[in-house]
Amino acid sequence: MISIFEIFKIGVGPSSSHTVGPMKAAYEFIKSIEDNGFKNSYDKIEVNLYGSLGFTGLGHMSDKAVVLGLSGFHPETIDMNNSSKTLKNCLDSNTLIILDKKINFNIKKNIIFNKKFSTVSSHSNTMKFSLFKNRKKILEEIYFSIGGGFIIGQSKTKKLKKDIIFPYPFDSASKLLEQCKKSKLNIWQLVLKNEALSMDRNMVHKKIEDIWNTMNDCIERGISTKGYLSGELKVKRRARRLYMSLKKKEVPEPLDSIEWVNIFAMAVNEENASGGKVVTAPTNGAAGIIPAVCKYYMMFIPNSNKEGLYRFFLTAGAIGILYKLNASISGADVGCQGEVGVACSMAAAGLVAALNGKNREIENAAEIGMEHNLGLTCDPVMGLVQIPCIERNAMGAVKAINAAKIAMRGKGDHKVSLDQVIETMKQTGKDMQTIYKETSEGGLAVNVVEC
Repeated sequence: MISIFEIFKIGVGPSSSHTVGPMKAAYEFIKSIEDNGFKNSYDKIEVNLYGSLGFTGLGHMSDKAVVLGLSGFHPETIDMNNSSKTLKNCLDSNTLIILDKKINFNIKKNIIFNKKFSTVSSHSNTMKFSLFKNRKKILEEIYFSIGGGFIIGQSKTKKLKKDIIFPYPFDSASKLLEQCKKSKLNIWQLVLKNEALSMDRNMVHKKIEDIWNTMNDCIERGISTKGYLSGELKVKRRARRLYMSLKKKEVPEPLDSIEWVNIFAMAVNEENASGGKVVTAPTNGAAGIIPAVCKYYMMFIPNSNKEGLYRFFLTAGAIGILYKLNASISGADVGCQGEVGVACSMAAAGLVAALNGKNREIENAAEIGMEHNLGLTCDPVMGLVQIPCIERNAMGAVKAINAAKIAMRGKGDHKVSLDQVIETMKQTGKDMQTIYKETSEGGLAVNVVEC
C-alpha cells in the first residue's frame, strides 16, 4: 500500500508522467552513476524516450525535465529561477554540469524521442539512460513512468520507494468499507490513523495544509496572469478574463458557483500548461479538479473550515490509492479516464467527506464520478496539455460536485460498486486503441487543424 502523500505531490507542469516522471528518472540515474563509481569516469550521456514519451514528450517538456533531473533538480524541491538558468545555459552552450563534472550535452542529440515502443519493454512510457566512456557503454538504466509522477526501475522488484505497512491496510473499496465497519471509523479517520504511523497527526495536517496552500497559490497565479501559453498552438489564457468578468457581475445568478469552479480549474491547468508549480492530484493533466472543488467548498459551503479540508484530502487520497493499486492513473496507459476520471472520482468522494457524509455515500460519489468518465480518451492536440485538457478539468470539477450531491441525496444504496467501476475502467483502458492514449495520433489531435 502507499501513502496519500504519494498521490498528492508538489511538482511542476505540464505532465506528471511526461515531465515529473522523466525528471525523477534522470535524478535517480545520477545517483546510480555515483553509486556505481562512475562519477568522474564518463564523457557522454544518452537518453532514449519511447512510446507515448516519444510521441508527445516534446510538447510535455520531457527533454527539459531530463536536463533538470540530470542537473540535480527534483520536482518536489525545484527552484524555478535556478532551473530556468540551468536550462538556458544548456541550450546556449550545449554543455551540462552533472555531479560537478561538465560534459558536452546537446539536448536535441543526446535526448532521443523514439516514436515506437522500446525493444526492452512494451510499457508506454519507457526511458533508457546510457552512460559512455570513449564510445563504450559503461552503465545503462531503464525506468518506466507509470503515471502520477511515479517511476519504477526495469525490474518490478526494484521499486524506487518501498511500500508502507499500515495498521488498516486495504486494497479495494470493499476492504476499505469493511475495515471502517470493524473499527467503527469514517474513511478519513482510518486514513489518518494509517498516515500517523510514520508521522504525528499534526504533521499529517501540516502536509495537507501545504498541499492546499500550493493548490490555492496556483489558482491565484492563474487568475492573475494573462497572455498566451507556451507552444505552437498559441492558446490564450482565459482564467483571468473570466475571473474579472464574473467579479464585475452586478446581479448574482443561481449558477454563479459553477462559473467560479470553471475558473478555478482552468486557472490551475493554465499554470500547469506553462510549466508552473502544481500538485499532482492524481496527475498534472488533471491537477485542476481537486483544487477547484476544494475552493468551491471553502467559498460556497457555510461553516467550511480546515477540518473539512483535512477530511477532503484524506478521503480523496484513499480513493486515489484504490485506482493506483487496481487500475491506472496514467493517460498513456488507460486514456484520460485514468486522469480526469480518477480526479473527478477523488474530488466527489472528498467533497462528501468534507460535508460529513457517510462512508457509503463517499463510495457512491466516487463510483458516480468515474462511471460517467468511462472511455474518456487522451488525445492532446500537438501533444500539449492544453486542448482539450484545460476545459476538461473544468468539466470534471463540476461533474464531481454533481456526483457528490447525487450521492448525498440517496440512501447509500446503489447497483454499481466502486470496485466494479474501477475494474471496468481498467478493462476499458486495456481495450482502448493506442492512438487514444497520449500519443496524439487519434481523436482531436488529428482532427483539429494546426495553425
